[in-house]
Amino acid sequence: MAEQFLTLMADLDGGSQERMASWYEALNRAGFTGTQTPGLPYHISLASFPLNEEDSAAQLMEKAAREFDPIPVHISHIGIFSPGKVLFGAPEKTAELLALHGFCEPHPSPDRPWTPHVTLLIDEPEAVCAAVPHLLRTFSPFVGTIERLHLCAFWPTREIGAERLARRQG
Repeated sequence: MAEQFLTLMADLDGGSQERMASWYEALNRAGFTGTQTPGLPYHISLASFPLNEEDSAAQLMEKAAREFDPIPVHISHIGIFSPGKVLFGAPEKTAELLALHGFCEPHPSPDRPWTPHVTLLIDEPEAVCAAVPHLLRTFSPFVGTIERLHLCAFWPTREIGAERLARRQG
């Protein structure tokens, strides 16, 4: 299958990665595996771009990484996207998170409003709904940090680049 689009993602810190991996491991032990992309760090997708905008998307990622400090995110709740195929952990929308998203996607689509989320499981609705009680046994809210931006092309997955958010003094 040929690549179809680019996605700019906000990767979470190592402690957040471990915590969310433990949630997924609990789901996996209960028999839920899903079809989500393997090998990607847990992240919040910020923007999508057509393939022919790879250079400008990479430049935008680099500029955003210089402009933004690491951003705390409170992963406070879980959710399911309609029609029930995606189970996710979600952060509270803060001014800092909205500013990063607005910087990275200055022309959002009114047909697809942005919902910040960290995908935990993609599967058929029956499996996703059955997974919720298992996730709730291990889920507890926490504050993590967006530390890095990451640009990939999808399907198949190809990593284009990654940039750490600046730690400005000041």
